[in-house]
Amino acid sequence: MVVNKKVGVISLGCDKNRVDTEKMLAILSQKHTLTSDISEAQVIIVNTCAFLASSREEAIGEVLSASLYKDKGVCEKLIVTGCLPQKFIADIYDDLIEADAFLGVSDYAKINDVIDSVYLGDRVNAVGIPAGEPCKERVLTTSSYAYLKIADGCSNHCTYCLIPYIRGKFRSVPLADLVEEASSLGNLNELILVAQEVTRYGQDLAGNVNLITLIKELSKLDNVGAIRLLYCYPENITDDLILEFKTNPKLIKYIDIPLQHASDPVLKRMNRKGTGAGYLSLIENLKSNIPSIAIRSTFITGFPGETEEDFNNLLDFVAKAKLFNAGFFKYSREEGTPAYKMDGQLPQSVKEKRIRKLYALQRQVSKQNLKTFKGQTLSVTVEGFDEDDLLYYGRAYFNAPDIDGKVYFTAKNELCVGQVCQVKIARSTDYDLIGKMI
Repeated sequence: MVVNKKVGVISLGCDKNRVDTEKMLAILSQKHTLTSDISEAQVIIVNTCAFLASSREEAIGEVLSASLYKDKGVCEKLIVTGCLPQKFIADIYDDLIEADAFLGVSDYAKINDVIDSVYLGDRVNAVGIPAGEPCKERVLTTSSYAYLKIADGCSNHCTYCLIPYIRGKFRSVPLADLVEEASSLGNLNELILVAQEVTRYGQDLAGNVNLITLIKELSKLDNVGAIRLLYCYPENITDDLILEFKTNPKLIKYIDIPLQHASDPVLKRMNRKGTGAGYLSLIENLKSNIPSIAIRSTFITGFPGETEEDFNNLLDFVAKAKLFNAGFFKYSREEGTPAYKMDGQLPQSVKEKRIRKLYALQRQVSKQNLKTFKGQTLSVTVEGFDEDDLLYYGRAYFNAPDIDGKVYFTAKNELCVGQVCQVKIARSTDYDLIGKMI
Protein backbone atom coordinates (compact mmCIF):
# COMPACT_ATOMS: atom_id res chain seq x y z
CA MET A 1 0.00 0.00 0.00
CA VAL A 2 1.35 3.40 -1.06
CA VAL A 3 1.59 5.96 1.73
CA ASN A 4 2.04 9.73 1.66
CA LYS A 5 2.86 10.65 -1.89
CA LYS A 6 2.89 14.32 -2.82
CA VAL A 7 -0.19 14.83 -5.03
CA GLY A 8 -1.14 17.77 -7.23
CA VAL A 9 -4.46 18.20 -9.04
CA ILE A 10 -5.21 20.25 -12.16
CA SER A 11 -8.94 21.04 -12.33
CA LEU A 12 -10.50 22.00 -15.66
CA GLY A 13 -13.98 23.04 -16.68
CA CYS A 14 -16.95 24.35 -14.77
CA ASP A 15 -17.70 25.11 -11.13
CA LYS A 16 -19.44 21.73 -10.81
CA ASN A 17 -16.15 20.13 -11.77
CA ARG A 18 -14.44 22.29 -9.15
CA VAL A 19 -16.67 20.76 -6.46
CA ASP A 20 -15.74 17.27 -7.70
CA THR A 21 -12.07 18.23 -7.46
CA GLU A 22 -12.51 19.56 -3.92
CA LYS A 23 -14.12 16.31 -2.82
CA MET A 24 -11.35 14.31 -4.46
CA LEU A 25 -8.79 16.47 -2.61
CA ALA A 26 -10.47 15.63 0.68
CA ILE A 27 -10.25 11.91 -0.09
CA LEU A 28 -6.62 12.22 -1.20
CA SER A 29 -5.69 14.09 1.98
CA GLN A 30 -6.61 11.04 4.05
CA LYS A 31 -3.47 9.27 2.79
CA HIS A 32 -1.35 11.75 0.87
CA THR A 33 0.14 15.24 1.02
CA LEU A 34 -1.48 17.80 -1.27
CA THR A 35 0.55 20.36 -3.18
CA SER A 36 -0.53 23.31 -5.31
CA ASP A 37 2.84 23.24 -7.10
CA ILE A 38 2.46 20.71 -9.91
CA SER A 39 6.20 20.79 -10.58
CA GLU A 40 6.88 19.06 -7.25
CA ALA A 41 4.04 16.50 -7.35
CA GLN A 42 4.87 12.80 -7.42
CA VAL A 43 1.32 12.05 -8.55
CA ILE A 44 -0.44 14.45 -10.93
CA ILE A 45 -4.19 14.19 -11.46
CA VAL A 46 -5.95 16.05 -14.27
CA ASN A 47 -9.70 16.39 -13.63
CA THR A 48 -11.09 17.01 -17.10
CA CYS A 49 -13.99 18.61 -18.93
CA ALA A 50 -15.31 17.16 -22.21
CA PHE A 51 -18.42 19.24 -22.90
CA LEU A 52 -17.10 20.69 -26.16
CA ALA A 53 -14.40 19.76 -28.67
CA SER A 54 -12.37 22.73 -27.40
CA SER A 55 -12.70 21.39 -23.84
CA ARG A 56 -11.40 17.99 -24.91
CA GLU A 57 -8.48 19.58 -26.74
CA GLU A 58 -7.61 21.56 -23.61
CA ALA A 59 -7.85 18.43 -21.47
CA ILE A 60 -5.57 16.40 -23.74
CA GLY A 61 -3.14 19.31 -23.86
CA GLU A 62 -3.01 19.52 -20.06
CA VAL A 63 -2.40 15.77 -19.78
CA LEU A 64 0.44 15.94 -22.29
CA SER A 65 1.93 18.96 -20.52
CA ALA A 66 1.70 17.20 -17.16
CA SER A 67 3.42 14.14 -18.62
CA LEU A 68 6.54 16.24 -19.20
CA TYR A 69 7.10 16.22 -15.44
CA LYS A 70 7.55 12.46 -15.75
CA ASP A 71 10.43 13.10 -18.13
CA LYS A 72 11.97 15.44 -15.57
CA GLY A 73 11.93 12.64 -13.00
CA VAL A 74 9.67 14.31 -10.42
CA CYS A 75 6.23 13.01 -11.38
CA GLU A 76 5.94 9.25 -11.00
CA LYS A 77 2.28 8.67 -11.92
CA LEU A 78 -0.28 10.55 -14.02
CA ILE A 79 -4.03 9.99 -13.57
CA VAL A 80 -6.89 11.36 -15.69
CA THR A 81 -10.33 11.78 -14.12
CA GLY A 82 -13.73 13.29 -14.88
CA CYS A 83 -15.73 13.89 -18.03
CA LEU A 84 -13.14 12.98 -20.66
CA PRO A 85 -12.61 9.37 -19.56
CA GLN A 86 -16.27 9.03 -18.59
CA LYS A 87 -17.45 9.56 -22.17
CA PHE A 88 -14.37 8.78 -24.26
CA ILE A 89 -12.48 6.03 -22.41
CA ALA A 90 -12.76 3.71 -25.41
CA ASP A 91 -11.06 6.35 -27.58
CA ILE A 92 -8.30 7.44 -25.21
CA TYR A 93 -7.30 4.38 -23.19
CA ASP A 94 -4.98 2.93 -25.82
CA ASP A 95 -3.84 6.22 -27.33
CA LEU A 96 -3.21 8.33 -24.23
CA ILE A 97 -0.33 6.17 -23.04
CA GLU A 98 1.03 8.97 -20.86
CA ALA A 99 -1.76 8.29 -18.33
CA ASP A 100 -1.44 5.50 -15.77
CA ALA A 101 -5.11 5.43 -14.77
CA PHE A 102 -8.55 6.74 -15.66
CA LEU A 103 -11.58 7.47 -13.45
CA GLY A 104 -15.01 8.82 -14.40
CA VAL A 105 -17.27 11.48 -12.91
CA SER A 106 -18.50 9.31 -10.02
CA ASP A 107 -15.30 7.40 -9.26
CA TYR A 108 -13.42 9.85 -7.04
CA ALA A 109 -13.91 7.69 -3.93
CA LYS A 110 -11.66 5.11 -5.63
CA ILE A 111 -8.73 7.48 -6.08
CA ASN A 112 -6.53 6.24 -3.21
CA ASP A 113 -7.01 2.61 -4.21
CA VAL A 114 -6.19 3.48 -7.81
CA ILE A 115 -2.96 5.18 -6.71
CA ASP A 116 -2.05 1.97 -4.84
CA SER A 117 -2.72 -0.06 -7.99
CA VAL A 118 -0.65 2.06 -10.35
CA TYR A 119 2.31 1.92 -7.97
CA LEU A 120 2.06 -1.87 -8.14
CA GLY A 121 2.60 -1.54 -11.87
CA ASP A 122 -0.99 -1.79 -13.10
CA ARG A 123 -2.53 0.49 -15.72
CA VAL A 124 -6.07 1.08 -14.47
CA ASN A 125 -9.41 1.77 -16.13
CA ALA A 126 -11.66 2.53 -13.15
CA VAL A 127 -14.41 4.30 -15.08
CA GLY A 128 -17.82 3.37 -13.69
CA ILE A 129 -21.34 4.58 -14.31
CA PRO A 130 -22.55 8.01 -13.11
CA ALA A 131 -23.91 7.63 -9.58
CA GLY A 132 -23.96 9.53 -6.27
CA GLU A 133 -21.53 11.96 -4.69
CA PRO A 134 -18.26 10.47 -3.34
CA CYS A 135 -18.40 12.27 0.02
CA LYS A 136 -19.50 15.45 1.80
CA GLU A 137 -16.00 16.50 2.89
CA ARG A 138 -14.09 19.01 0.77
CA VAL A 139 -10.84 20.92 0.56
CA LEU A 140 -11.97 24.37 -0.55
CA THR A 141 -10.09 26.00 -3.42
CA THR A 142 -11.97 29.31 -3.08
CA SER A 143 -11.94 31.97 -0.38
CA SER A 144 -14.97 33.71 1.18
CA TYR A 145 -17.34 31.83 -1.12
CA ALA A 146 -17.96 28.21 -2.09
CA TYR A 147 -20.01 26.28 -4.63
CA LEU A 148 -22.55 23.69 -3.54
CA LYS A 149 -23.36 21.12 -6.23
CA ILE A 150 -26.97 20.24 -5.45
CA ALA A 151 -27.46 17.77 -8.31
CA ASP A 152 -25.58 16.07 -11.11
CA GLY A 153 -26.50 14.92 -14.58
CA CYS A 154 -29.28 16.18 -16.84
CA SER A 155 -32.49 14.71 -18.24
CA ASN A 156 -33.40 17.46 -20.72
CA HIS A 157 -31.54 16.13 -23.79
CA CYS A 158 -31.08 19.43 -25.59
CA THR A 159 -30.07 18.40 -29.08
CA TYR A 160 -26.64 20.09 -28.98
CA CYS A 161 -25.51 18.87 -25.57
CA LEU A 162 -23.33 15.95 -24.46
CA ILE A 163 -23.96 16.33 -20.71
CA PRO A 164 -26.62 13.56 -20.41
CA TYR A 165 -24.25 11.21 -22.26
CA ILE A 166 -21.38 12.10 -19.92
CA ARG A 167 -22.95 12.59 -16.49
CA GLY A 168 -26.15 10.58 -16.86
CA LYS A 169 -29.69 11.49 -15.89
CA PHE A 170 -30.52 14.25 -13.40
CA ARG A 171 -29.87 13.20 -9.79
CA SER A 172 -30.58 15.46 -6.81
CA VAL A 173 -28.32 15.20 -3.77
CA PRO A 174 -30.41 14.46 -0.64
CA LEU A 175 -31.30 17.63 1.25
CA ALA A 176 -29.81 16.48 4.56
CA ASP A 177 -26.48 15.75 2.85
CA LEU A 178 -26.39 19.22 1.32
CA VAL A 179 -27.15 20.94 4.62
CA GLU A 180 -24.44 18.91 6.33
CA GLU A 181 -21.95 19.68 3.56
CA ALA A 182 -22.74 23.40 3.57
CA SER A 183 -22.45 23.62 7.35
CA SER A 184 -18.97 22.06 7.18
CA LEU A 185 -17.54 24.64 4.78
CA GLY A 186 -16.70 27.26 7.40
CA ASN A 187 -17.80 30.88 7.41
CA LEU A 188 -18.82 31.95 3.92
CA ASN A 189 -19.85 35.31 2.59
CA GLU A 190 -21.58 33.49 -0.22
CA LEU A 191 -22.77 29.96 -1.00
CA ILE A 192 -23.38 29.43 -4.73
CA LEU A 193 -25.83 26.70 -5.69
CA VAL A 194 -24.94 24.91 -8.93
CA ALA A 195 -26.22 22.00 -10.99
CA GLN A 196 -26.90 21.47 -14.65
CA GLU A 197 -30.43 22.67 -13.81
CA VAL A 198 -30.71 24.14 -10.31
CA THR A 199 -34.47 24.76 -10.54
CA ARG A 200 -35.19 21.05 -11.08
CA TYR A 201 -33.79 20.20 -7.65
CA GLY A 202 -35.84 17.67 -5.71
CA GLN A 203 -38.11 16.52 -8.53
CA ASP A 204 -36.53 13.06 -8.26
CA LEU A 205 -36.63 12.95 -4.44
CA ALA A 206 -39.38 11.74 -2.15
CA GLY A 207 -41.00 13.96 0.46
CA ASN A 208 -42.06 17.00 -1.58
CA VAL A 209 -38.54 18.50 -1.55
CA ASN A 210 -37.74 21.30 -3.99
CA LEU A 211 -35.32 24.17 -4.52
CA ILE A 212 -37.23 26.52 -2.23
CA THR A 213 -37.17 23.93 0.56
CA LEU A 214 -33.41 23.69 0.13
CA ILE A 215 -32.90 27.46 0.08
CA LYS A 216 -34.90 27.84 3.29
CA GLU A 217 -32.87 25.15 5.07
CA LEU A 218 -29.54 26.56 3.90
CA SER A 219 -30.64 30.04 4.95
CA LYS A 220 -30.85 28.83 8.55
CA LEU A 221 -27.11 28.11 8.65
CA ASP A 222 -25.15 30.66 10.65
CA ASN A 223 -21.99 30.11 8.61
CA VAL A 224 -23.70 31.06 5.31
CA GLY A 225 -23.94 34.81 4.77
CA ALA A 226 -25.77 34.75 1.45
CA ILE A 227 -26.96 32.35 -1.27
CA ARG A 228 -26.59 32.78 -5.03
CA LEU A 229 -28.39 30.76 -7.73
CA LEU A 230 -26.79 29.76 -11.03
CA TYR A 231 -28.27 27.86 -13.99
CA CYS A 232 -32.02 28.25 -13.40
CA TYR A 233 -34.00 26.94 -16.35
CA PRO A 234 -36.79 29.37 -17.33
CA GLU A 235 -39.67 26.88 -17.32
CA ASN A 236 -39.05 26.09 -13.65
CA ILE A 237 -38.81 29.65 -12.33
CA THR A 238 -42.10 29.69 -10.42
CA ASP A 239 -44.03 32.39 -8.60
CA ASP A 240 -42.96 30.71 -5.36
CA LEU A 241 -39.31 31.13 -6.30
CA ILE A 242 -39.87 34.77 -7.19
CA LEU A 243 -41.53 35.23 -3.79
CA GLU A 244 -38.49 33.66 -2.12
CA PHE A 245 -36.28 36.23 -3.84
CA LYS A 246 -38.51 39.00 -2.52
CA THR A 247 -38.74 37.78 1.07
CA ASN A 248 -35.50 35.94 1.85
CA PRO A 249 -32.76 38.43 2.84
CA LYS A 250 -30.06 35.78 2.35
CA LEU A 251 -31.00 35.09 -1.28
CA ILE A 252 -28.88 37.37 -3.49
CA LYS A 253 -30.94 39.28 -6.05
CA TYR A 254 -29.14 37.63 -8.94
CA ILE A 255 -30.17 34.81 -11.24
CA ASP A 256 -28.48 33.03 -14.13
CA ILE A 257 -31.01 31.75 -16.69
CA PRO A 258 -29.47 29.83 -19.63
CA LEU A 259 -31.93 30.71 -22.44
CA GLN A 260 -29.69 29.66 -25.39
CA HIS A 261 -31.78 31.40 -28.07
CA ALA A 262 -34.89 33.51 -28.62
CA SER A 263 -36.16 32.41 -32.04
CA ASP A 264 -38.91 29.83 -31.67
CA PRO A 265 -37.86 27.61 -34.63
CA VAL A 266 -34.31 27.40 -33.28
CA LEU A 267 -35.51 26.71 -29.73
CA LYS A 268 -37.68 23.89 -31.07
CA ARG A 269 -34.75 22.31 -32.93
CA MET A 270 -32.67 22.67 -29.76
CA ASN A 271 -35.41 20.80 -27.84
CA ARG A 272 -35.79 23.76 -25.51
CA LYS A 273 -39.21 24.11 -23.91
CA GLY A 274 -39.74 27.88 -24.06
CA THR A 275 -40.44 30.61 -26.60
CA GLY A 276 -38.86 33.98 -27.18
CA ALA A 277 -42.01 35.78 -26.11
CA GLY A 278 -42.29 33.63 -23.01
CA TYR A 279 -38.68 34.34 -22.07
CA LEU A 280 -39.22 38.08 -22.47
CA SER A 281 -42.33 37.89 -20.32
CA LEU A 282 -40.42 36.01 -17.61
CA ILE A 283 -37.67 38.64 -17.58
CA GLU A 284 -40.23 41.43 -17.31
CA ASN A 285 -41.96 39.55 -14.47
CA LEU A 286 -38.69 39.15 -12.57
CA LYS A 287 -37.76 42.80 -12.98
CA SER A 288 -41.23 43.94 -12.00
CA ASN A 289 -41.33 41.87 -8.82
CA ILE A 290 -37.65 42.28 -7.90
CA PRO A 291 -36.60 45.70 -9.25
CA SER A 292 -32.93 45.37 -8.26
CA ILE A 293 -32.46 41.85 -9.68
CA ALA A 294 -29.46 41.21 -11.93
CA ILE A 295 -30.31 38.69 -14.65
CA ARG A 296 -27.61 36.86 -16.58
CA SER A 297 -27.98 34.42 -19.47
CA THR A 298 -26.12 32.46 -22.14
CA PHE A 299 -26.92 32.07 -25.83
CA ILE A 300 -25.75 29.92 -28.72
CA THR A 301 -25.50 31.34 -32.23
CA GLY A 302 -24.84 29.44 -35.44
CA PHE A 303 -27.07 26.50 -34.55
CA PRO A 304 -27.95 24.34 -37.59
CA GLY A 305 -30.59 26.07 -39.70
CA GLU A 306 -30.30 29.43 -37.92
CA THR A 307 -31.45 31.88 -40.60
CA GLU A 308 -30.80 35.60 -40.77
CA GLU A 309 -34.34 36.07 -39.48
CA ASP A 310 -33.65 33.77 -36.52
CA PHE A 311 -30.46 35.65 -35.75
CA ASN A 312 -32.18 39.03 -36.02
CA ASN A 313 -34.83 37.77 -33.61
CA LEU A 314 -32.04 36.95 -31.17
CA LEU A 315 -30.50 40.40 -31.59
CA ASP A 316 -33.88 42.00 -31.03
CA PHE A 317 -34.40 39.92 -27.90
CA VAL A 318 -31.02 40.90 -26.44
CA ALA A 319 -31.80 44.56 -27.09
CA LYS A 320 -35.23 44.31 -25.42
CA ALA A 321 -34.29 42.06 -22.50
CA LYS A 322 -31.51 44.39 -21.30
CA LEU A 323 -29.88 41.59 -19.35
CA PHE A 324 -27.31 42.62 -16.80
CA ASN A 325 -24.78 40.36 -18.46
CA ALA A 326 -24.73 37.60 -21.06
CA GLY A 327 -22.34 35.08 -22.54
CA PHE A 328 -22.44 34.02 -26.19
CA PHE A 329 -21.10 30.83 -27.73
CA LYS A 330 -20.65 29.61 -31.26
CA TYR A 331 -22.47 26.34 -31.82
CA SER A 332 -20.05 23.44 -31.49
CA ARG A 333 -20.94 20.37 -33.55
CA GLU A 334 -20.60 17.45 -31.15
CA GLU A 335 -20.69 13.93 -32.55
CA GLY A 336 -23.25 11.79 -30.73
CA THR A 337 -25.79 14.59 -30.32
CA PRO A 338 -28.92 14.86 -32.51
CA ALA A 339 -27.84 18.30 -33.79
CA TYR A 340 -24.67 16.79 -35.24
CA LYS A 341 -26.72 15.21 -38.05
CA MET A 342 -29.05 18.16 -38.64
CA ASP A 343 -29.20 19.86 -42.02
CA GLY A 344 -28.17 23.48 -42.32
CA GLN A 345 -24.77 23.36 -40.61
CA LEU A 346 -23.32 26.87 -40.81
CA PRO A 347 -19.73 27.80 -41.68
CA GLN A 348 -17.43 29.12 -38.95
CA SER A 349 -17.23 32.49 -40.68
CA VAL A 350 -20.98 33.02 -40.23
CA LYS A 351 -20.83 31.96 -36.57
CA GLU A 352 -17.92 34.31 -35.90
CA LYS A 353 -19.64 37.26 -37.58
CA ARG A 354 -22.82 36.68 -35.59
CA ILE A 355 -21.12 36.26 -32.23
CA ARG A 356 -19.22 39.52 -32.74
CA LYS A 357 -22.51 41.32 -33.35
CA LEU A 358 -24.05 39.82 -30.21
CA TYR A 359 -21.12 40.79 -28.01
CA ALA A 360 -21.08 44.31 -29.45
CA LEU A 361 -24.77 44.71 -28.68
CA GLN A 362 -24.54 43.27 -25.17
CA ARG A 363 -21.50 45.46 -24.46
CA GLN A 364 -23.69 48.52 -25.02
CA VAL A 365 -26.50 47.07 -22.90
CA SER A 366 -24.12 46.24 -20.05
CA LYS A 367 -22.52 49.66 -20.28
CA GLN A 368 -25.90 51.36 -19.88
CA ASN A 369 -26.79 49.08 -16.95
CA LEU A 370 -23.59 49.96 -15.12
CA LYS A 371 -23.97 53.69 -15.67
CA THR A 372 -26.95 53.66 -13.31
CA PHE A 373 -24.63 52.90 -10.38
CA LYS A 374 -22.65 56.15 -10.67
CA GLY A 375 -22.81 57.95 -7.35
CA GLN A 376 -24.23 54.93 -5.50
CA THR A 377 -22.51 53.13 -2.64
CA LEU A 378 -22.27 49.33 -3.00
CA SER A 379 -21.23 46.52 -0.70
CA VAL A 380 -18.20 44.87 -2.30
CA THR A 381 -16.41 41.67 -1.29
CA VAL A 382 -12.65 42.07 -1.77
CA GLU A 383 -11.05 39.51 -4.10
CA GLY A 384 -7.56 40.90 -4.58
CA PHE A 385 -5.26 43.78 -5.51
CA ASP A 386 -4.31 44.75 -9.07
CA GLU A 387 -0.58 45.46 -8.97
CA ASP A 388 -0.60 47.16 -12.37
CA ASP A 389 -3.41 49.65 -11.71
CA LEU A 390 -2.83 49.78 -7.92
CA LEU A 391 -6.51 49.14 -7.28
CA TYR A 392 -8.35 46.64 -5.13
CA TYR A 393 -11.01 44.64 -6.93
CA GLY A 394 -14.02 42.69 -5.79
CA ARG A 395 -17.60 41.69 -6.45
CA ALA A 396 -20.94 43.35 -5.79
CA TYR A 397 -24.19 41.37 -5.65
CA PHE A 398 -24.50 41.44 -9.45
CA ASN A 399 -21.06 39.87 -9.98
CA ALA A 400 -20.79 36.09 -9.85
CA PRO A 401 -17.20 34.77 -9.64
CA ASP A 402 -15.28 34.43 -12.91
CA ILE A 403 -18.19 35.07 -15.28
CA ASP A 404 -19.17 38.69 -14.58
CA GLY A 405 -17.32 41.99 -14.25
CA LYS A 406 -15.67 43.45 -11.16
CA VAL A 407 -15.65 46.56 -9.01
CA TYR A 408 -12.23 48.28 -8.88
CA PHE A 409 -11.56 50.79 -6.12
CA THR A 410 -9.03 52.68 -4.08
CA ALA A 411 -8.68 52.26 -0.32
CA LYS A 412 -6.58 54.07 2.28
CA ASN A 413 -6.14 50.97 4.43
CA GLU A 414 -4.81 47.53 3.59
CA LEU A 415 -7.66 45.11 2.91
CA CYS A 416 -7.96 41.33 3.14
CA VAL A 417 -9.52 38.93 0.63
CA GLY A 418 -13.08 38.24 1.74
CA GLN A 419 -13.47 41.53 3.55
CA VAL A 420 -16.73 43.37 2.77
CA CYS A 421 -16.45 47.13 2.33
CA GLN A 422 -18.53 50.03 1.07
CA VAL A 423 -17.48 51.50 -2.26
CA LYS A 424 -18.82 54.70 -3.77
CA ILE A 425 -18.96 54.38 -7.56
CA ALA A 426 -17.37 57.17 -9.59
CA ARG A 427 -17.55 55.78 -13.12
CA SER A 428 -18.08 52.68 -15.23
CA THR A 429 -16.56 50.90 -18.21
CA ASP A 430 -18.21 48.38 -20.51
CA TYR A 431 -18.23 45.65 -17.87
CA ASP A 432 -16.65 47.05 -14.68
CA LEU A 433 -17.19 49.75 -12.08
CA ILE A 434 -14.56 52.05 -10.57
CA GLY A 435 -14.85 53.85 -7.26
CA LYS A 436 -13.34 54.42 -3.84
CA MET A 437 -13.85 52.84 -0.44
CA ILE A 438 -15.67 55.05 2.04
